[in-house]
Amino acid sequence: MSESEQRFGEFVVVRRHEHVAELVLDRPKAMNAVSTEMARSIAAACDALAADRDVRVTVLTSTHERAFCVGADLKERNSFSDAELVRQRPTARAAYTGVLELPMPTVAAVHGYALGGGFELALACDLIVADGTAVVGLPEVSVGVIPGGGGTQLLPRRVGAARAAELVYTARRVQAAEARELGLVDQLADDARTEALAVAARIAANSPVGLRAAKRALRLGQGLDLRAGLEVEDAAWRSVAFSGDRAEGVAAFNEKRKPQWPGE
Repeated sequence: MSESEQRFGEFVVVRRHEHVAELVLDRPKAMNAVSTEMARSIAAACDALAADRDVRVTVLTSTHERAFCVGADLKERNSFSDAELVRQRPTARAAYTGVLELPMPTVAAVHGYALGGGFELALACDLIVADGTAVVGLPEVSVGVIPGGGGTQLLPRRVGAARAAELVYTARRVQAAEARELGLVDQLADDARTEALAVAARIAANSPVGLRAAKRALRLGQGLDLRAGLEVEDAAWRSVAFSGDRAEGVAAFNEKRKPQWPGE
């Protein structure tokens, strides 16, 4: 897959680096606050990526020099009637679930502020790489709402129920070093985007069929008891055991060469 760029609406760009796709939040005038239009664009970009079998990893990044994403566009929300807010809710949810349900591994590159819905977009990814400028948090209760992009469910799965409760209830912002210590982010780097793309490239060297199956097993097995989780794993194993990727992987290992994955 050659280098390419595709824009989804005004505020979202998808750049392709071989088998790695970079999903770029690009609303710099609003620090990537997620408006209705931007939410639609994120969902549309995710739909396109999910259907592209040539994409092995997706990296979520930002063009803003001080923010990954500051969450929902509260200026827009302030203009909504109750009825308009109700109508907008499925559009907002589709953006967050679009990232969460991407079938390939996903990596968030957090630079600067990742607050509210911005942090929820990162939490929807499998891995979060941040740099020293990162400030994360779920401050929704401080403005009279609650996390609505998956935060109340994704955060406790990362850091445990009590830690998640403390962070949600206090609405506090967490600096990069503490965020790494608490497990809110997985890795600190000098440059979040550069490191996230490097991690993605290492992942993308592996079997695309295997990567997607491994993600299904990890996601679907989470929260199940061990016996049920092992059944999820077995179903995922069966989906790759007779694939072209498995045959190529075994052949390449025995022939001491780099695999040429058929992706099927």
